[in-house]
Amino acid sequence: MRLNRRQLLIGLGGGAATVASAALDSKLEPLDEAGLPKLLAANKGKAILLNFWATWCEPCRAEMPALAKMDARLKPKGLAFFTISADEPEDESQAVAFLKTAGISGPAYLKQAKNDEKFINSIEPKWSGALPAIFLYDKTGKKVKSFIGESDLKAVEAEIRKLL
Repeated sequence: MRLNRRQLLIGLGGGAATVASAALDSKLEPLDEAGLPKLLAANKGKAILLNFWATWCEPCRAEMPALAKMDARLKPKGLAFFTISADEPEDESQAVAFLKTAGISGPAYLKQAKNDEKFINSIEPKWSGALPAIFLYDKTGKKVKSFIGESDLKAVEAEIRKLL
């Protein structure tokens, strides 16, 4: 059974993602089914942390400042950290403002799946789309760990450090 609209990553439609690595500005880069593998491939050689979140998700908002600090500590050691918002397109400016307040410098994405089910299943077939969700990939681009729901960020960091 899938979760309701506020608990599920929303299928937003939209275009292909670009693999931008610029600092966070006033827009989030669109990310769809085709863009996710490109994002992972473009960051081979680094441990990759994907964080799926939304502004309406209280646990997501609560953990974001700590994730920003973790990113700052671990980026120099080889971590690539990406946030992917599940907000509606009309809420993008709210998402950008929140990320800046939380200390996220970018790059950041807005999920715009053409097929929500395929997008979710391409990341983790057992994942319902519940938020927050964190996925950790090794330096070859292989997913090695999933953290669904509120996570112990010390445990997340310990798993990341094993890959650096």
